[in-house]
Amino acid sequence: MALGYLALVLHAHLPFVRHPESDFVLEEEWLFEAITETYVPLLQVFENLKRDGVDFKMTMSMTPPLVSMLRDELLQDRYDAHLAQLQELIDKEIDRHQHNGHMLYLAEYYANSFRQIRQTWESYDRNLISAFKQFLDSGNLDIITCGATHGYLPLMKMYPEAVWSQIKVACEHYEENFGRPPKGIWLPECAYYEGVERMLADAGLRYFLTDGHGILYARPRPRYGSYAPIYTETGVAAFGRDHESSQQVWSSKVGYPGAVEYREFYKDLGWEAEYEYIKPYIMPNGQRKNTGIKYHKITTRDGGLSEKGLYDPYWAREKAAEHAGNFMYNRGQQIQNLNGMLQRPPIVVSPYDAELFGHWWYEGPQFIDFLFRKSWYDQNTYDMTHLSEYLQQQPTQQVCRPSQSSWGYKGFHEYWLNETNAWIYPHLHKAAERMIKLASREPADELEWRALNQAAREVLLAQSSDWAFIMRTGTMVPYAIRRTRSHLLRFNKIYDDILVGKIDSGWLEKVEAIDNIFPNINYRTYRTA
Repeated sequence: MALGYLALVLHAHLPFVRHPESDFVLEEEWLFEAITETYVPLLQVFENLKRDGVDFKMTMSMTPPLVSMLRDELLQDRYDAHLAQLQELIDKEIDRHQHNGHMLYLAEYYANSFRQIRQTWESYDRNLISAFKQFLDSGNLDIITCGATHGYLPLMKMYPEAVWSQIKVACEHYEENFGRPPKGIWLPECAYYEGVERMLADAGLRYFLTDGHGILYARPRPRYGSYAPIYTETGVAAFGRDHESSQQVWSSKVGYPGAVEYREFYKDLGWEAEYEYIKPYIMPNGQRKNTGIKYHKITTRDGGLSEKGLYDPYWAREKAAEHAGNFMYNRGQQIQNLNGMLQRPPIVVSPYDAELFGHWWYEGPQFIDFLFRKSWYDQNTYDMTHLSEYLQQQPTQQVCRPSQSSWGYKGFHEYWLNETNAWIYPHLHKAAERMIKLASREPADELEWRALNQAAREVLLAQSSDWAFIMRTGTMVPYAIRRTRSHLLRFNKIYDDILVGKIDSGWLEKVEAIDNIFPNINYRTYRTA
C-alpha cells in the first residue's frame, strides 16, 4: 500500500476576451496562444498516456469564461485563421533557413508541432471541451469549476447575493457543458473568507482549494497541517496548497522553468525578424507582437536577451525528463517523511496555473507526461490521485474553520486591493447593489427579461479579478481599465433604461452579441435569499 498521495492540480483560466465588433484585438490571442501551447499539448499528453496504459489521475479547473471561449464559433474561426498564419510563416522560415542547419532543424520542428496541433484540433471538430470531457468521463480528470467570472469573493462578501451569483451561475454553466454538476471549485485566486463554504454547500459542491496558510491557521489548528484536507462545519472539504512542491516549479530562482536548456520566452521572431518580412504576421497597425516562434534557449539565468544561445528541443526534453524524475524523488522523500511523522498517509496538493505548462514553460507538458509515467512505473511510495477520488477513499477528516487567505503576494488580499486598483471597488459595489435591486423585479415583457439577464452578465464580467490583477502587474493596463469601465457603463445604462421603462432594443441586441457569455443565465440568482 502506498505511503501517501500526490495530487497535481491545474487551474485553466483566461478572462472572457471576445470582440466580434473588431476584426483584430490583440488580447484574443491570449486564448489562441493557450490553445497552441497549453490546452492542445495537454490533450496530446493525456491521449498518449491512455494509449500506453498509464492510468493517470489529475484535477483540473476549467473556468466558465475559458469554457465559453473554447466553445465559441467566432473564436474557433479566428483560431483557425491564427494557426493557418503560423503555419504559413513557419513554411517561409523553412525556406529562409535552407542553408542554416540548426535554424532549419528548429523551423522544421515547429512546422511538425503546428501540424500535430492542427490534427488534434480538427480531430475534435474544434471542440476542446468535448476533448477534455472524455477524460472526465473516463475518471482520469476531475474537472472542477471556479467563480462565474473569477470574481474575487472576499471583496464582495458584504453582498452575499453577488457571491452566490458567482457560485451558482458557475455551477449551472458547468452542468450545461459537462452534463453533470461539479464536485469541486477552485476559489478564484484561492481566496477564502469565513462563511463562503455555506454557499458552496448550498450549491452542491463537495470541496474547494485554498492556499496552505488557509489550512495551517485554521481553528482549531489542524492536526495534520496542510497534508490532509479539513472539513468545514458545512461538510465541504478544504484542500491546502503544498509550499514545497509549489516552490520547485514556481520559484524564479530555483524553479525548474529557469533551467538554461529550456526555451527562452522573451526572444520571439515577431520582435527579431526584419520588419518587412514579418509585417504580414504582426498587428494590422504595423506594431510588432509575439508569434510563438522562438529560436533561443534561456542559456544563463542572469544573462541579457542578447546573450542567448540557440534552442535544442532534444536537450530540453532530456532536462524535462530529469526534472520530472527529481520531482518524483522529492515527493517520494517528502511523503515518506510525512508518513512517519503523521502516522497516516499524507496528501501533497500541488496546484499551478495551467498556462505555466506550455505557454510560459514550453516544456511543461513534457514534464507532466514524464511525471505521470515515472510515477506509474518507477516508484511505489505514493499514488497520484485527484481530489474527488481522495475524498471517496479517505472520507474521515478533522473538522476546522479555515483562515481567511488567498494565494499570491503576501497571501491575503493585497494584490487585488491596492493603490493601483482600489478605485474600481466603489463602482463594483454600487453595481452589485443595483443588480440586487433589479433582481426583485418581475419582467413586464420579453425585452425586459433580456435586459435583466444582460444586466447580470455585465455585473459578473465587471467583477472579474483579472482586471484588478492586470492593473497591479502593470501590463495591458489600458485594456483592463477599458473592460472594467465598459461593463459598468453598459450595466448602468441597462439599469437606468429598465427603471424608466425605455429599453433600447437595438442597442441591447448589440451588447448581447458582444457579451454573450452565460446564454441561459437567470438574473434571479441575485435575489436575496
